[in-house]
Formats: sequence, C-alpha cells, structure tokens
Amino acid sequence: MTSATPQRTARHMDLAAPALVACDIDGTLLDTGQPATTAVRDAVEQVRVAGHHIVLATGRSLVGALPVAAEFGLDDTWIVASNGAVTAHVTGGDYEITDLHVVDPEPIVRVAVDAMPGIRVAAEVVGVGYLVNIPFPDGELNGEQHSVDALKKLWADPTPRLAIYGPAAFALVPVLRAMSLTTIATRLDWLDVTPPALSKATALDKVRRQLGVEYQATVAIGDGENDLEMLRWATRSIAMGHAPEQVRDAADQETGTIDDDGAAAALLSLLG
Repeated sequence: MTSATPQRTARHMDLAAPALVACDIDGTLLDTGQPATTAVRDAVEQVRVAGHHIVLATGRSLVGALPVAAEFGLDDTWIVASNGAVTAHVTGGDYEITDLHVVDPEPIVRVAVDAMPGIRVAAEVVGVGYLVNIPFPDGELNGEQHSVDALKKLWADPTPRLAIYGPAAFALVPVLRAMSLTTIATRLDWLDVTPPALSKATALDKVRRQLGVEYQATVAIGDGENDLEMLRWATRSIAMGHAPEQVRDAADQETGTIDDDGAAAALLSLLG
C-alpha cells in the first residue's frame, strides 16, 4: 500500500470537529463492478466511528449509489449522485431526495442522434433507472432499463442526467458545452450530461451547510475528471495514484492506486 505523499501545500484544516469526507465511488472506494476490499471497508468504518461524515459523491445515479452505501454500512449518510444533480439523505435503509436539478432532454437527444445515428442515449429516472432509445450493454447502467419506441418518450419528462454512449461520443462535448450544459467525457465513448453550473462540489457545499460542518473541515478523495471541482473545493484533497495528471495536479496530496487500496491509506491518514 502506498502512503499519501504531498503534491502541493494543503490549506489549513481542522479535524478536531467532525469533518465532511467526500468519497468518489468508482476508481476510488472500489473498482467498478467489484466489491470494496476489506481494507477500504475497515478504513471507512474507522473514519465514521471517529465521528466524521462520510459522504458518497459519484457520477452514478442514486439507484447505483445506494447499494454502495449499504455495502459500507452507511445507514445515516448523504449521497451526492449524478455528478451533483441529485442529493439524498439516507437513513435506516430509506432515502429522501433533498436536492434535485433537472434539464430538458429534448435538445440533448436531438443533437446526439442527429450527429451520430445509432448512438445510445439514456435519460435517468431517479430511484428507478433509465429510459433508453437503444438498450445499453449489461453493466453499463445502474438500475432498470426501459426502452422507448419513440424518441419523444425519451424527452417526455425532465431528467437530472443523460448518458450518451457510442464510438467517438466525446466529439459531442464542444456542442453540448456550448449549450451551457455540464458535459463530462468519462471515456472516449461515454458522456455524462447534467444541468448547467453543477458539479459534485456545488452539491457538497449544500450538504456541508446542512451538516453544520465548517469549510475548514472538508476532505475529498477522487480519481476522475468529474472530481476536479470537488478536489478544488475541499480544504484537504487527495487524488488516487492512478488518476490522470490533471486530477493529481488539482489535489493537495496523492495516495496509492485502486490496486494499492489507496483510499484506505487516504482515509486512515485523517485519523492522525
């Protein structure tokens, strides 16, 4: 396991009071499609028992994040899902959506299918799954998939997030960003599209205020482009060792990779 090593000077933070510890899921707490390791589960539990607030901050939909909260035994926690478009408070196996931002899917769907016939588009239905124009391969979406027989059904209702999947999907980034949409290419063949001016950071700051946590007691751990704003927001930010250079450069510190249980080392470092 690789210990955390400084990347740039960390801002002063106070962990004497309960901190908000924002953790990305995929590539950070666990390898996508795999359960978390014992080391990471134990580290999460130690930080929680120490009185700090573990908040899951993910690009996953809420229905995809809830099982992770259960896996870690987080039965009173907050989830920032869909890259900041959906926030929920989880208690006793149930959840309450506390913040929801939606976008009109129609112009996004039209741009995607007009530019790339045959491209897959999914519109999130919170707590359920997705409406899709063409079924996505197994494992690519969390929750149920409901195929529509007409595109107009895909944009019948506002949605917090659309997923666009197909070869060279990344080429749509400039036009979608020109529409003021938050657009992240998580892979060359995958885009996440959410309402304007949203990020994990915008949602986390609302959670911080709800919890009564001072800004100086905020921590973030992540590995992807959708974690950049979160890492810049937190008083102490830690990038996974396998993260792209721009993500590692945005963080105060670097920990080990996912294979090294880097998240466990990062979490335990908070306990002194």
